[in-house]
Amino acid sequence: MVQSVVYFCDSDGFGGAEQALLILLAGLDRDCWHPVLVHHPEPGIGALLEGAQQLDVELCCVPRMEGKSGLGKMPAFVRQLRARRASIFHAHLAWPLACELGLASAVLARVPAIVATEQLFIDLDWSRSHRLQHRLVALGVDRYIPVSHHVAQRLRETFHVPVHKLHVVHNAIAPDRFDRPPNPALRTALTDGTERPIILTVARLEVQKGLAYLLEAATLVPEAVVALVGDGSDRTNLETQARALGIAGRVRFLGYRADVPDLLASCNVFVLPSLYEGLPLAVLEAMAACKPVIATAIGGTDEAVRHGETGLLVPPADPTALAAAIRTVLADPELARRLGSAGRARVHREFCAERMVQQVTRIYDEILGRRG
Repeated sequence: MVQSVVYFCDSDGFGGAEQALLILLAGLDRDCWHPVLVHHPEPGIGALLEGAQQLDVELCCVPRMEGKSGLGKMPAFVRQLRARRASIFHAHLAWPLACELGLASAVLARVPAIVATEQLFIDLDWSRSHRLQHRLVALGVDRYIPVSHHVAQRLRETFHVPVHKLHVVHNAIAPDRFDRPPNPALRTALTDGTERPIILTVARLEVQKGLAYLLEAATLVPEAVVALVGDGSDRTNLETQARALGIAGRVRFLGYRADVPDLLASCNVFVLPSLYEGLPLAVLEAMAACKPVIATAIGGTDEAVRHGETGLLVPPADPTALAAAIRTVLADPELARRLGSAGRARVHREFCAERMVQQVTRIYDEILGRRG
């Protein structure tokens, strides 16, 4: 019997959380599960909707449900869920209070299994009201799926989510996509035909990603080109900073790119200097591409990158330490090769999409089996 799964996403942009959702949708066994993606009418999620359509996922657009005005839209959504007779409601949360009214609607519709993937924990000054909201919603959630043990720990400590409701499933990727040779033409374009090493970052251009510290570090690695793939609200500030530091001539702002596997294959080192993370897909992709990874020693990232084994970890917001790690890797090709090879092996072993999908669907089966 094919079970209907409603995936709920209240995002207004496309990032790691949305990529992870597409990876899950791609891996579902359609003989067992019929996926429906419920979303809001947001232009920024075009890549998510296009990807879902390519996977032949049914789409359902509903009005955004937020705040007091969102409460009035809940009854119609509850009726939709009841009419669909969904077996599972799976919300994908970009932060702890995301999808609240969607989850509450699933409870009211009496969906048999209610699941929430927690992609990111943000340390804020959570008010008493916020904690109460989360606790009330959590009463109806059968299982939270934190993408890292760090996120699980923060949910326990901050919102007192019971241990029996937490099941960590690490983010994962399809690693074979990133197994390809360097692209000489791409390297030539990025380096203006020189032999400069390429430092690559794939990230939303937001303060969270710590890219200002990478630009500062780049002043201490004058031989390298820095390529930033992605876009976001901090782009103008970063462009201004690059000019002020005198490095604009060797910093490439590439925007969104569809050829990330080729870019990874053509770079010398991958750097992600985030200030906080859930478990970043970009790091897993770089490891799958057999590239040495330099990242910050923060919760989530340190569950993917093992210092000295699959990459190097440095303190966050420390451009001097970041530059030193970059110079270490660029100066030692054998170290770079060893870190990259170990990273690729670890992704295939522990962070492949098939394993993630099996773990998530096992959770579905467990809850449905318990409910009879």
